[in-house]
Amino acid sequence: MPSPWHDTANELFKERPELAVEILRDLMGVDLPPGLPAHLGPSVFNTRASKELIADTVVIAGPVWEAAHGIVVEAQQERSQAKRQKLPRYAAALWLEFGCSVDVLVICPDEATAAWYAEPVPTKVPGYTFRPRVLHPGRVPGITSARQAARDPAMAVLSVAYHGHDRAVADAFVAGVGSLGGERGLQYYEYGYNMSPRAVCAILEELVTTTHWPVYSPFAKLHYGRGKSEGLEEGRSEGLIEGERRALLEVLQARGLEVTEGQQAHIADCTDLKQLKAWVRSAVTAVAANDLFQ
Repeated sequence: MPSPWHDTANELFKERPELAVEILRDLMGVDLPPGLPAHLGPSVFNTRASKELIADTVVIAGPVWEAAHGIVVEAQQERSQAKRQKLPRYAAALWLEFGCSVDVLVICPDEATAAWYAEPVPTKVPGYTFRPRVLHPGRVPGITSARQAARDPAMAVLSVAYHGHDRAVADAFVAGVGSLGGERGLQYYEYGYNMSPRAVCAILEELVTTTHWPVYSPFAKLHYGRGKSEGLEEGRSEGLIEGERRALLEVLQARGLEVTEGQQAHIADCTDLKQLKAWVRSAVTAVAANDLFQ
């Protein structure tokens, strides 16, 4: 079953197909002219044996009446040999349908998975080995300007997903997409939240809480909603405190730091919101859980 990360990665490219063109051209050096229009293409391919191949997202660069370049976007979280074997088939099917040059762009959540998919794929065609285009996290710029994040929110989503441990990147993302306002800003915040690892999600939650940003994450919907439904400031405060406790434990767990029963009880007993926020910030760089309480 597709995960929220997988679905969000595809929504990102479906919302802005030009992102696939820009990644190939600007981050991977593919010779594509600037200003090339982009639109979504059919993602269901059919082989001669009438066996369907279904790609995640297909982007066609160039005018609708004359495709200049085809891009199959695949969002892959885990290593799958069966999926690797399908990549050259996607490329061949798209080339047969549109008769243009084709790339398969693979998006992964981490460097290890990206490196695995970047390996050449042997085929049964003599002399032909397929080489997918894989977006390595290091190739995505760490956007630290809120203005730049607002200008290119789709790239800002990838930036925070890969580099959000850097507080400057997380700050720029929240401020940048927040300045978009309305549903658009909320949508891109949700994209960034869904594609980020747990430790980065905790940073985003802290930022939107302290800046009173109109948040839309599961954390915010739960805890701000509690205060609103009860009609009491106390309900909101309790929700925020509980949210910080959960965020702290999630960060420690995501970083592989052992938390003893005594430390868990210490966190559960803490009702000081400022102290909990301080622990969450420290947990991002702590060597051991015990470092937080010294």
